[in-house]
Amino acid sequence: MTADPREAALHAYRSTQELPDDFAAFWRDTLAEARAASAEAPVAHPVTTPLDAIDVLDVTFPGFAGDPVRAWLRLPRHRSGPLPAVVHFTGYGAGRGHAIDDLTWSAAGYAHLVMDTRGQGDGSTPDGPWGDSTGYVTRGLADPAGYYYRRVFTDAALAVDAVRRLPGVDPGRVAVLGNSQGAGIALAAGYLADGVRAVLAQAPFLADLPGALTLAAQGPYRELADLFARDRPCRERALATLRYVDVVNFARLAHVPAWFSCGLDDDITPPQTVFAAHNEYAAPHDIAVWPANGHDAGGSLDRQGALDVLGRMLGADAGHLTHPSPLIEEES
Repeated sequence: MTADPREAALHAYRSTQELPDDFAAFWRDTLAEARAASAEAPVAHPVTTPLDAIDVLDVTFPGFAGDPVRAWLRLPRHRSGPLPAVVHFTGYGAGRGHAIDDLTWSAAGYAHLVMDTRGQGDGSTPDGPWGDSTGYVTRGLADPAGYYYRRVFTDAALAVDAVRRLPGVDPGRVAVLGNSQGAGIALAAGYLADGVRAVLAQAPFLADLPGALTLAAQGPYRELADLFARDRPCRERALATLRYVDVVNFARLAHVPAWFSCGLDDDITPPQTVFAAHNEYAAPHDIAVWPANGHDAGGSLDRQGALDVLGRMLGADAGHLTHPSPLIEEES
């Protein structure tokens, strides 16, 4: 297939985002504080569903500040021995959903933990004392310590801690993945969490925030742009806060192999912003590019490619795939 002519410019694109001098220390201290407040083991209770081939457990684990965070754990019913696991983070405004949603990963043979994003979805995981209003990307922008995504990224790292402690999971074979907001969270978790073997990031949000503010035509980035238009004095302070959650900066320090994907017609997380993280990614990585797609970034075919990558990275059966996809090169 002939490469889309837009790709050359995308591979050359670089973000203007700055890496704070104390970035690593900020996140190291955040995680140390969170783990000190989160000593309890995760709790998992079986859920009755009409599914014949999948077991579902309702999981609660301690997140940021010890706040209880909910998750679903889905397991193939006919299993023997510990399973490789995928920790799944969801899109903007979505929570963990219903117990029987999204059966792809468990049907493919993985332990599938889908984290409830605090304050989003049906409210199963409140955002502690910080409130549950909409506009997550603008919540707490005055200070990195109080910013919403500091809490979410910490929850995500602790979700990996939790899944590695759950019965039936092989703690040495864990991947993180997501779409949009979930992909941004996955990229952060790949840096922050212990024991992650691979990151799969489809159309990641929170990448190249300086560029995204001018490139995105719709979606959550417009919430920031609209805020800055109404409250110009807050802009400089907010941009300083956003440096600590921009996944371009996590990419610069990455140590886990990653697989990206994007649609070239995406006007929610524009392809320049996805490539900004991809081009800075410090560990082995690859990208699937879908010239005719938007924010779905390849849809089901992209998910099929993700299963192929997981099979290679976690050593699990990825099924019989018929669609070729770019694959991560194993570390030498």
